[in-house]
Amino acid sequence: MQYLRLHGIGGIGIIRMSGKDTFNILNKIFIQKNKKDLKDIPGYSMKYGHIINPNTNELIDEVLVSYFKSPKSYTTEDMCEINAHGGNIVIRKILETCIENGAKLANPGEFTKRAFLNGRIDLSQAESVIDIINSKTESETSASLKQLQGFLSKRIESVRQKLINIMVDIEANIDYPEYDLEEVSYNKTLNELNDIYNNLKQLENSFDNGKIIKEGLKVAIIGKPNAGKSSLLNSILKEERAIVTEYEGTTRDTIEEFVEIDGIPIKIIDTAGIRNATDEIEKIGIKKSLEMAEEADLIIAIFDITKKLDKEDIEILDLIKNKKNIIVLNKIDLIKVNVEIPKEIKDNKNIIKISALNKEGIEDLYNKIAELFRFNEIKNDNSLLITNIRHKENIKEANKNIKEAIKTLEDNMPIDIISINIKNALENLGYITGENVSESIINEIFKKFCLGK
Repeated sequence: MQYLRLHGIGGIGIIRMSGKDTFNILNKIFIQKNKKDLKDIPGYSMKYGHIINPNTNELIDEVLVSYFKSPKSYTTEDMCEINAHGGNIVIRKILETCIENGAKLANPGEFTKRAFLNGRIDLSQAESVIDIINSKTESETSASLKQLQGFLSKRIESVRQKLINIMVDIEANIDYPEYDLEEVSYNKTLNELNDIYNNLKQLENSFDNGKIIKEGLKVAIIGKPNAGKSSLLNSILKEERAIVTEYEGTTRDTIEEFVEIDGIPIKIIDTAGIRNATDEIEKIGIKKSLEMAEEADLIIAIFDITKKLDKEDIEILDLIKNKKNIIVLNKIDLIKVNVEIPKEIKDNKNIIKISALNKEGIEDLYNKIAELFRFNEIKNDNSLLITNIRHKENIKEANKNIKEAIKTLEDNMPIDIISINIKNALENLGYITGENVSESIINEIFKKFCLGK
């Protein structure tokens, strides 16, 4: 069965084929300039020639074709990539010619899925491919590359092997009770299970940093109308993204943009000004602002320092008191004397004074965000990070079973009782690498892939 997919439109268009009949189809439609027998063409080589319609001998395009011979290819099958000119008409005609001669269209992620099913990579490595494609920062790319290289797979396999060895010891106790292995096995098994628990706990905890690297932070800017929210967004983005006027209530909906601070993606959300509005459209905008504030990882609450805090300001302070927040005192350029911090917020340790108009204090805001979320620690952490929620949940479940096994031993229960917990932990870890994962989960994972990968 052949699989192919159009990669995209550009200067060069690439059509990839994989499967046992790849070269048979290619021989029908590709005329090499210096014709060579297929058996004489080495893998990892490229040939120049033309794609033709074999039924009419019509010349379709001048191309370069890359050959990859089984098992040394991305899918471990015979593969080729036709590098053609990237125009719509040319690519479509080559695609149609391939199909007419025995190929079929690939599904999203088809090639990576076949690499997994054929055993070249495990499921966690396959998932890292789409993470690399979707990476927004160098930090995220680096974490995904580690997973593609098999760092997570090796760590999980090491834990699984230790659990299997414990199972072997337990079976020995059951099958050969006359050798009195009970006490040695209890102590040894308890120590090994504690080591495994700590190992998996470290991986599970790494998800907090891994999630920040992969998904970034969601930061909501909230405040009253004309406090300077849109001006702050424009200063952060270094462009006039939001409309700024002297009139209150200009922002009726949220504006979302991505920036990067110290290699971490940040989604900045400018929200409608919070006040007791009468306009129905503005009310909807304010409701959305409150929802965004609730969902955000960080709230930047901005206040006009030229005015005294009023009831609406106090309501905003109440809104953020149980959330990670930074208080920004804006319009310091309008104050002729030293800026006094209002008594209502003086106990807050995260206060930044800025002039959004003059972009003064913006760097201090960046530094405060980096400090609150330990960007420096994350950036310099070269250890393996879990970035996938599926992996994190399976590790968490495995460790629940390990903890149950430890408790059983500490309660002086018979050692063979923990075999159920260990088998469950092995199954949980097997879901990560794909050893015992269901077909529906596999299909769900690869459905997220782009066409051609």
